[in-house]
Amino acid sequence: MKGHPPRRILDDLRRARVLVIHPRDEDGKVLIDQLRRLGCAVTAVWPLPATLPEGIDTVFVSVEDAPTDQLARLLEGQNLAVIAVVTYESPTSLRAIHDLNAHGVMSKPLRSLGILTQFTLARYRQGYEARLAGKVTKLEETLKGRRLVDRAIRLLIDVQGMSEDAAYKLLRDQATAERTPLATIAEDIIAAHDTMARLGLVRGTVPKTPNKSA
Repeated sequence: MKGHPPRRILDDLRRARVLVIHPRDEDGKVLIDQLRRLGCAVTAVWPLPATLPEGIDTVFVSVEDAPTDQLARLLEGQNLAVIAVVTYESPTSLRAIHDLNAHGVMSKPLRSLGILTQFTLARYRQGYEARLAGKVTKLEETLKGRRLVDRAIRLLIDVQGMSEDAAYKLLRDQATAERTPLATIAEDIIAAHDTMARLGLVRGTVPKTPNKSA
């Protein structure tokens, strides 16, 4: 959010596709009306739906009026900003906020003032978490690729008698020639070695024979 101009933040909110899971009461009406005044595409449902509508990216949910376990299953694995709506700070409400990993919380009775703030905060937090998860995934893939390259280099050293520099250069040159990641070439070398070892074609190995039923 740092450095984002106010207009950009408002434009992001207006592009949101919001699902409101809330009883059809005065609080629900205040929430839906405020979101629609902002210009969001709002879908209101009650009771808890079996599935989420397509394209939803933000959910406001009255956590005290819906079973937490069902809510958690409904939202599991979804890349959504979740704003919990509560009446009391009861153990049940706190558990629901925790289990749903809510990005924002609003207390009843709802008023127009405060909805926009929680909406903005929740979408920022969800976006930050998504970016962080993406970086973690990329880092894990990088580490996995590094391990494959290290193993392939070790195989070339042990089996082909190459130096470490020569083995790495071979991998790099092949990756460049094929316009493919270094890890992919390493994976091919490892797979080829494993196949040859299984057939007994690598020095010091014997072929593996399939077990036959008696």
